Amino acid sequence: AAAEPYILFELAGTAYAVPSAAVERMEMVEHVTPVPNAPGYVDGVVFSRGRVVPAVNLRRRFGFAPTEYGPQTRLIVVSQGDRLVGLIVDSARSFVTIAAGAVQPPPEGLATSGNYLAGVATVADRVVLILDVAEVLKGDGGAAAAEPQRA
Repeated sequence: AAAEPYILFELAGTAYAVPSAAVERMEMVEHVTPVPNAPGYVDGVVFSRGRVVPAVNLRRRFGFAPTEYGPQTRLIVVSQGDRLVGLIVDSARSFVTIAAGAVQPPPEGLATSGNYLAGVATVADRVVLILDVAEVLKGDGGAAAAEPQRA
């Protein structure tokens, strides 16, 4: 199968990749507005190009200790169907093309990590965990609580 483009990002010292087809845009984390009763991993909502987008803190989502936003912190806005969700990551810097054959299924022992992984690849001698965007957004649907309701 063909190689696919991905966007690489860092989270808690680990390299992750998300298919660039799912990524609408990347931006600095400017202002996140907290939302009452949002799940713990939703930092709030951001206003991005005229849309209100729930901001999911991937550190919290994956059970890592949260850190302060810094100059490297990025919001990766991903789309799934008609939903837009911003993923807050430690840093995101590069596009990479990964051959389909280079992606292996997640090891058995990682099955407990919430099925968020679509696979594992090695890029330039680094292990890269490939996110399953649909699974990350599905979760318990908590991010949907932060989305404005359409009448």
